[in-house]
Amino acid sequence: MAREAESVLRCLSRVEELAEEVLADKQQIIDLDLKRNQNREALRVLRNSINQSGNVMVCFGNMFIKLPKSRTKDMIQKDQEQLDKEIQQLRNQLRTKVNNLNEAQGKPELKGFDLSPLTPDEIRAIGKTMNS
Repeated sequence: MAREAESVLRCLSRVEELAEEVLADKQQIIDLDLKRNQNREALRVLRNSINQSGNVMVCFGNMFIKLPKSRTKDMIQKDQEQLDKEIQQLRNQLRTKVNNLNEAQGKPELKGFDLSPLTPDEIRAIGKTMNS
């Protein structure tokens, strides 16, 4: 009887650990997406600003630094690319973690959860095929 209770406790602990990993990844995706949206807003402001040349004030931590506008745009765009990579990597890992969680809970694997969107090249190829 004690072995059975210990086995159930281990199983529940494992499910709890997997669930915490899934929730942590989801929260990290949300945080990174928020930063990505802030970068988009900054790029839009830089693109629409009246002063097309010169320097802009950029906040790094708790200080402001004056940088050339073109360099600031490049830095933000590189940050955007890095954020996109991190978010995509987390989403890919999340699929595996959710499947592991479902398996630990004795639930069947989610169908269609591992689908990925068509690439722009694939969409163009489909469009050409449909128009032919």
